[in-house]
Amino acid sequence: MTIEAKLHRANGALTTLTNGRHVWNADVDEAAGSLNLAPDPHDLLDSALAACTTLTLELYIRRRQMAVSDLRVTVDHIESKDEQGDVSYQMQRRIFIEGDITEAERVRLLEIANKCPIHKLLSGHITIQSALGAGIQND
Repeated sequence: MTIEAKLHRANGALTTLTNGRHVWNADVDEAAGSLNLAPDPHDLLDSALAACTTLTLELYIRRRQMAVSDLRVTVDHIESKDEQGDVSYQMQRRIFIEGDITEAERVRLLEIANKCPIHKLLSGHITIQSALGAGIQND
């Protein structure tokens, strides 16, 4: 599925994203020259892990008919650069589970969380290929 991002310069750096079915926005904060009208790209990346973890766990909980009454996932990140300028991005995920489940079930849910597709993708090797397009097409 293709994600398209369109910049709205009249609103600072507000950017509309779409996958053809849904529409959402991204922005940067005022210090970076915009209006802070939407999550920044780091928030969107972190939210992909949080959402995937939550959804993966919910599907497993439903299948196993586990007595989970509440599920919440938080993701924070620490970003740093080394002397060569290489970026290190460490995501810190916390999973909060409420319900009448055993310690063994909690451990199993952590194992399942580590199998969510976005976790596996972010833990693997990612390459990015970039090319210039032929020009702006107005719809």
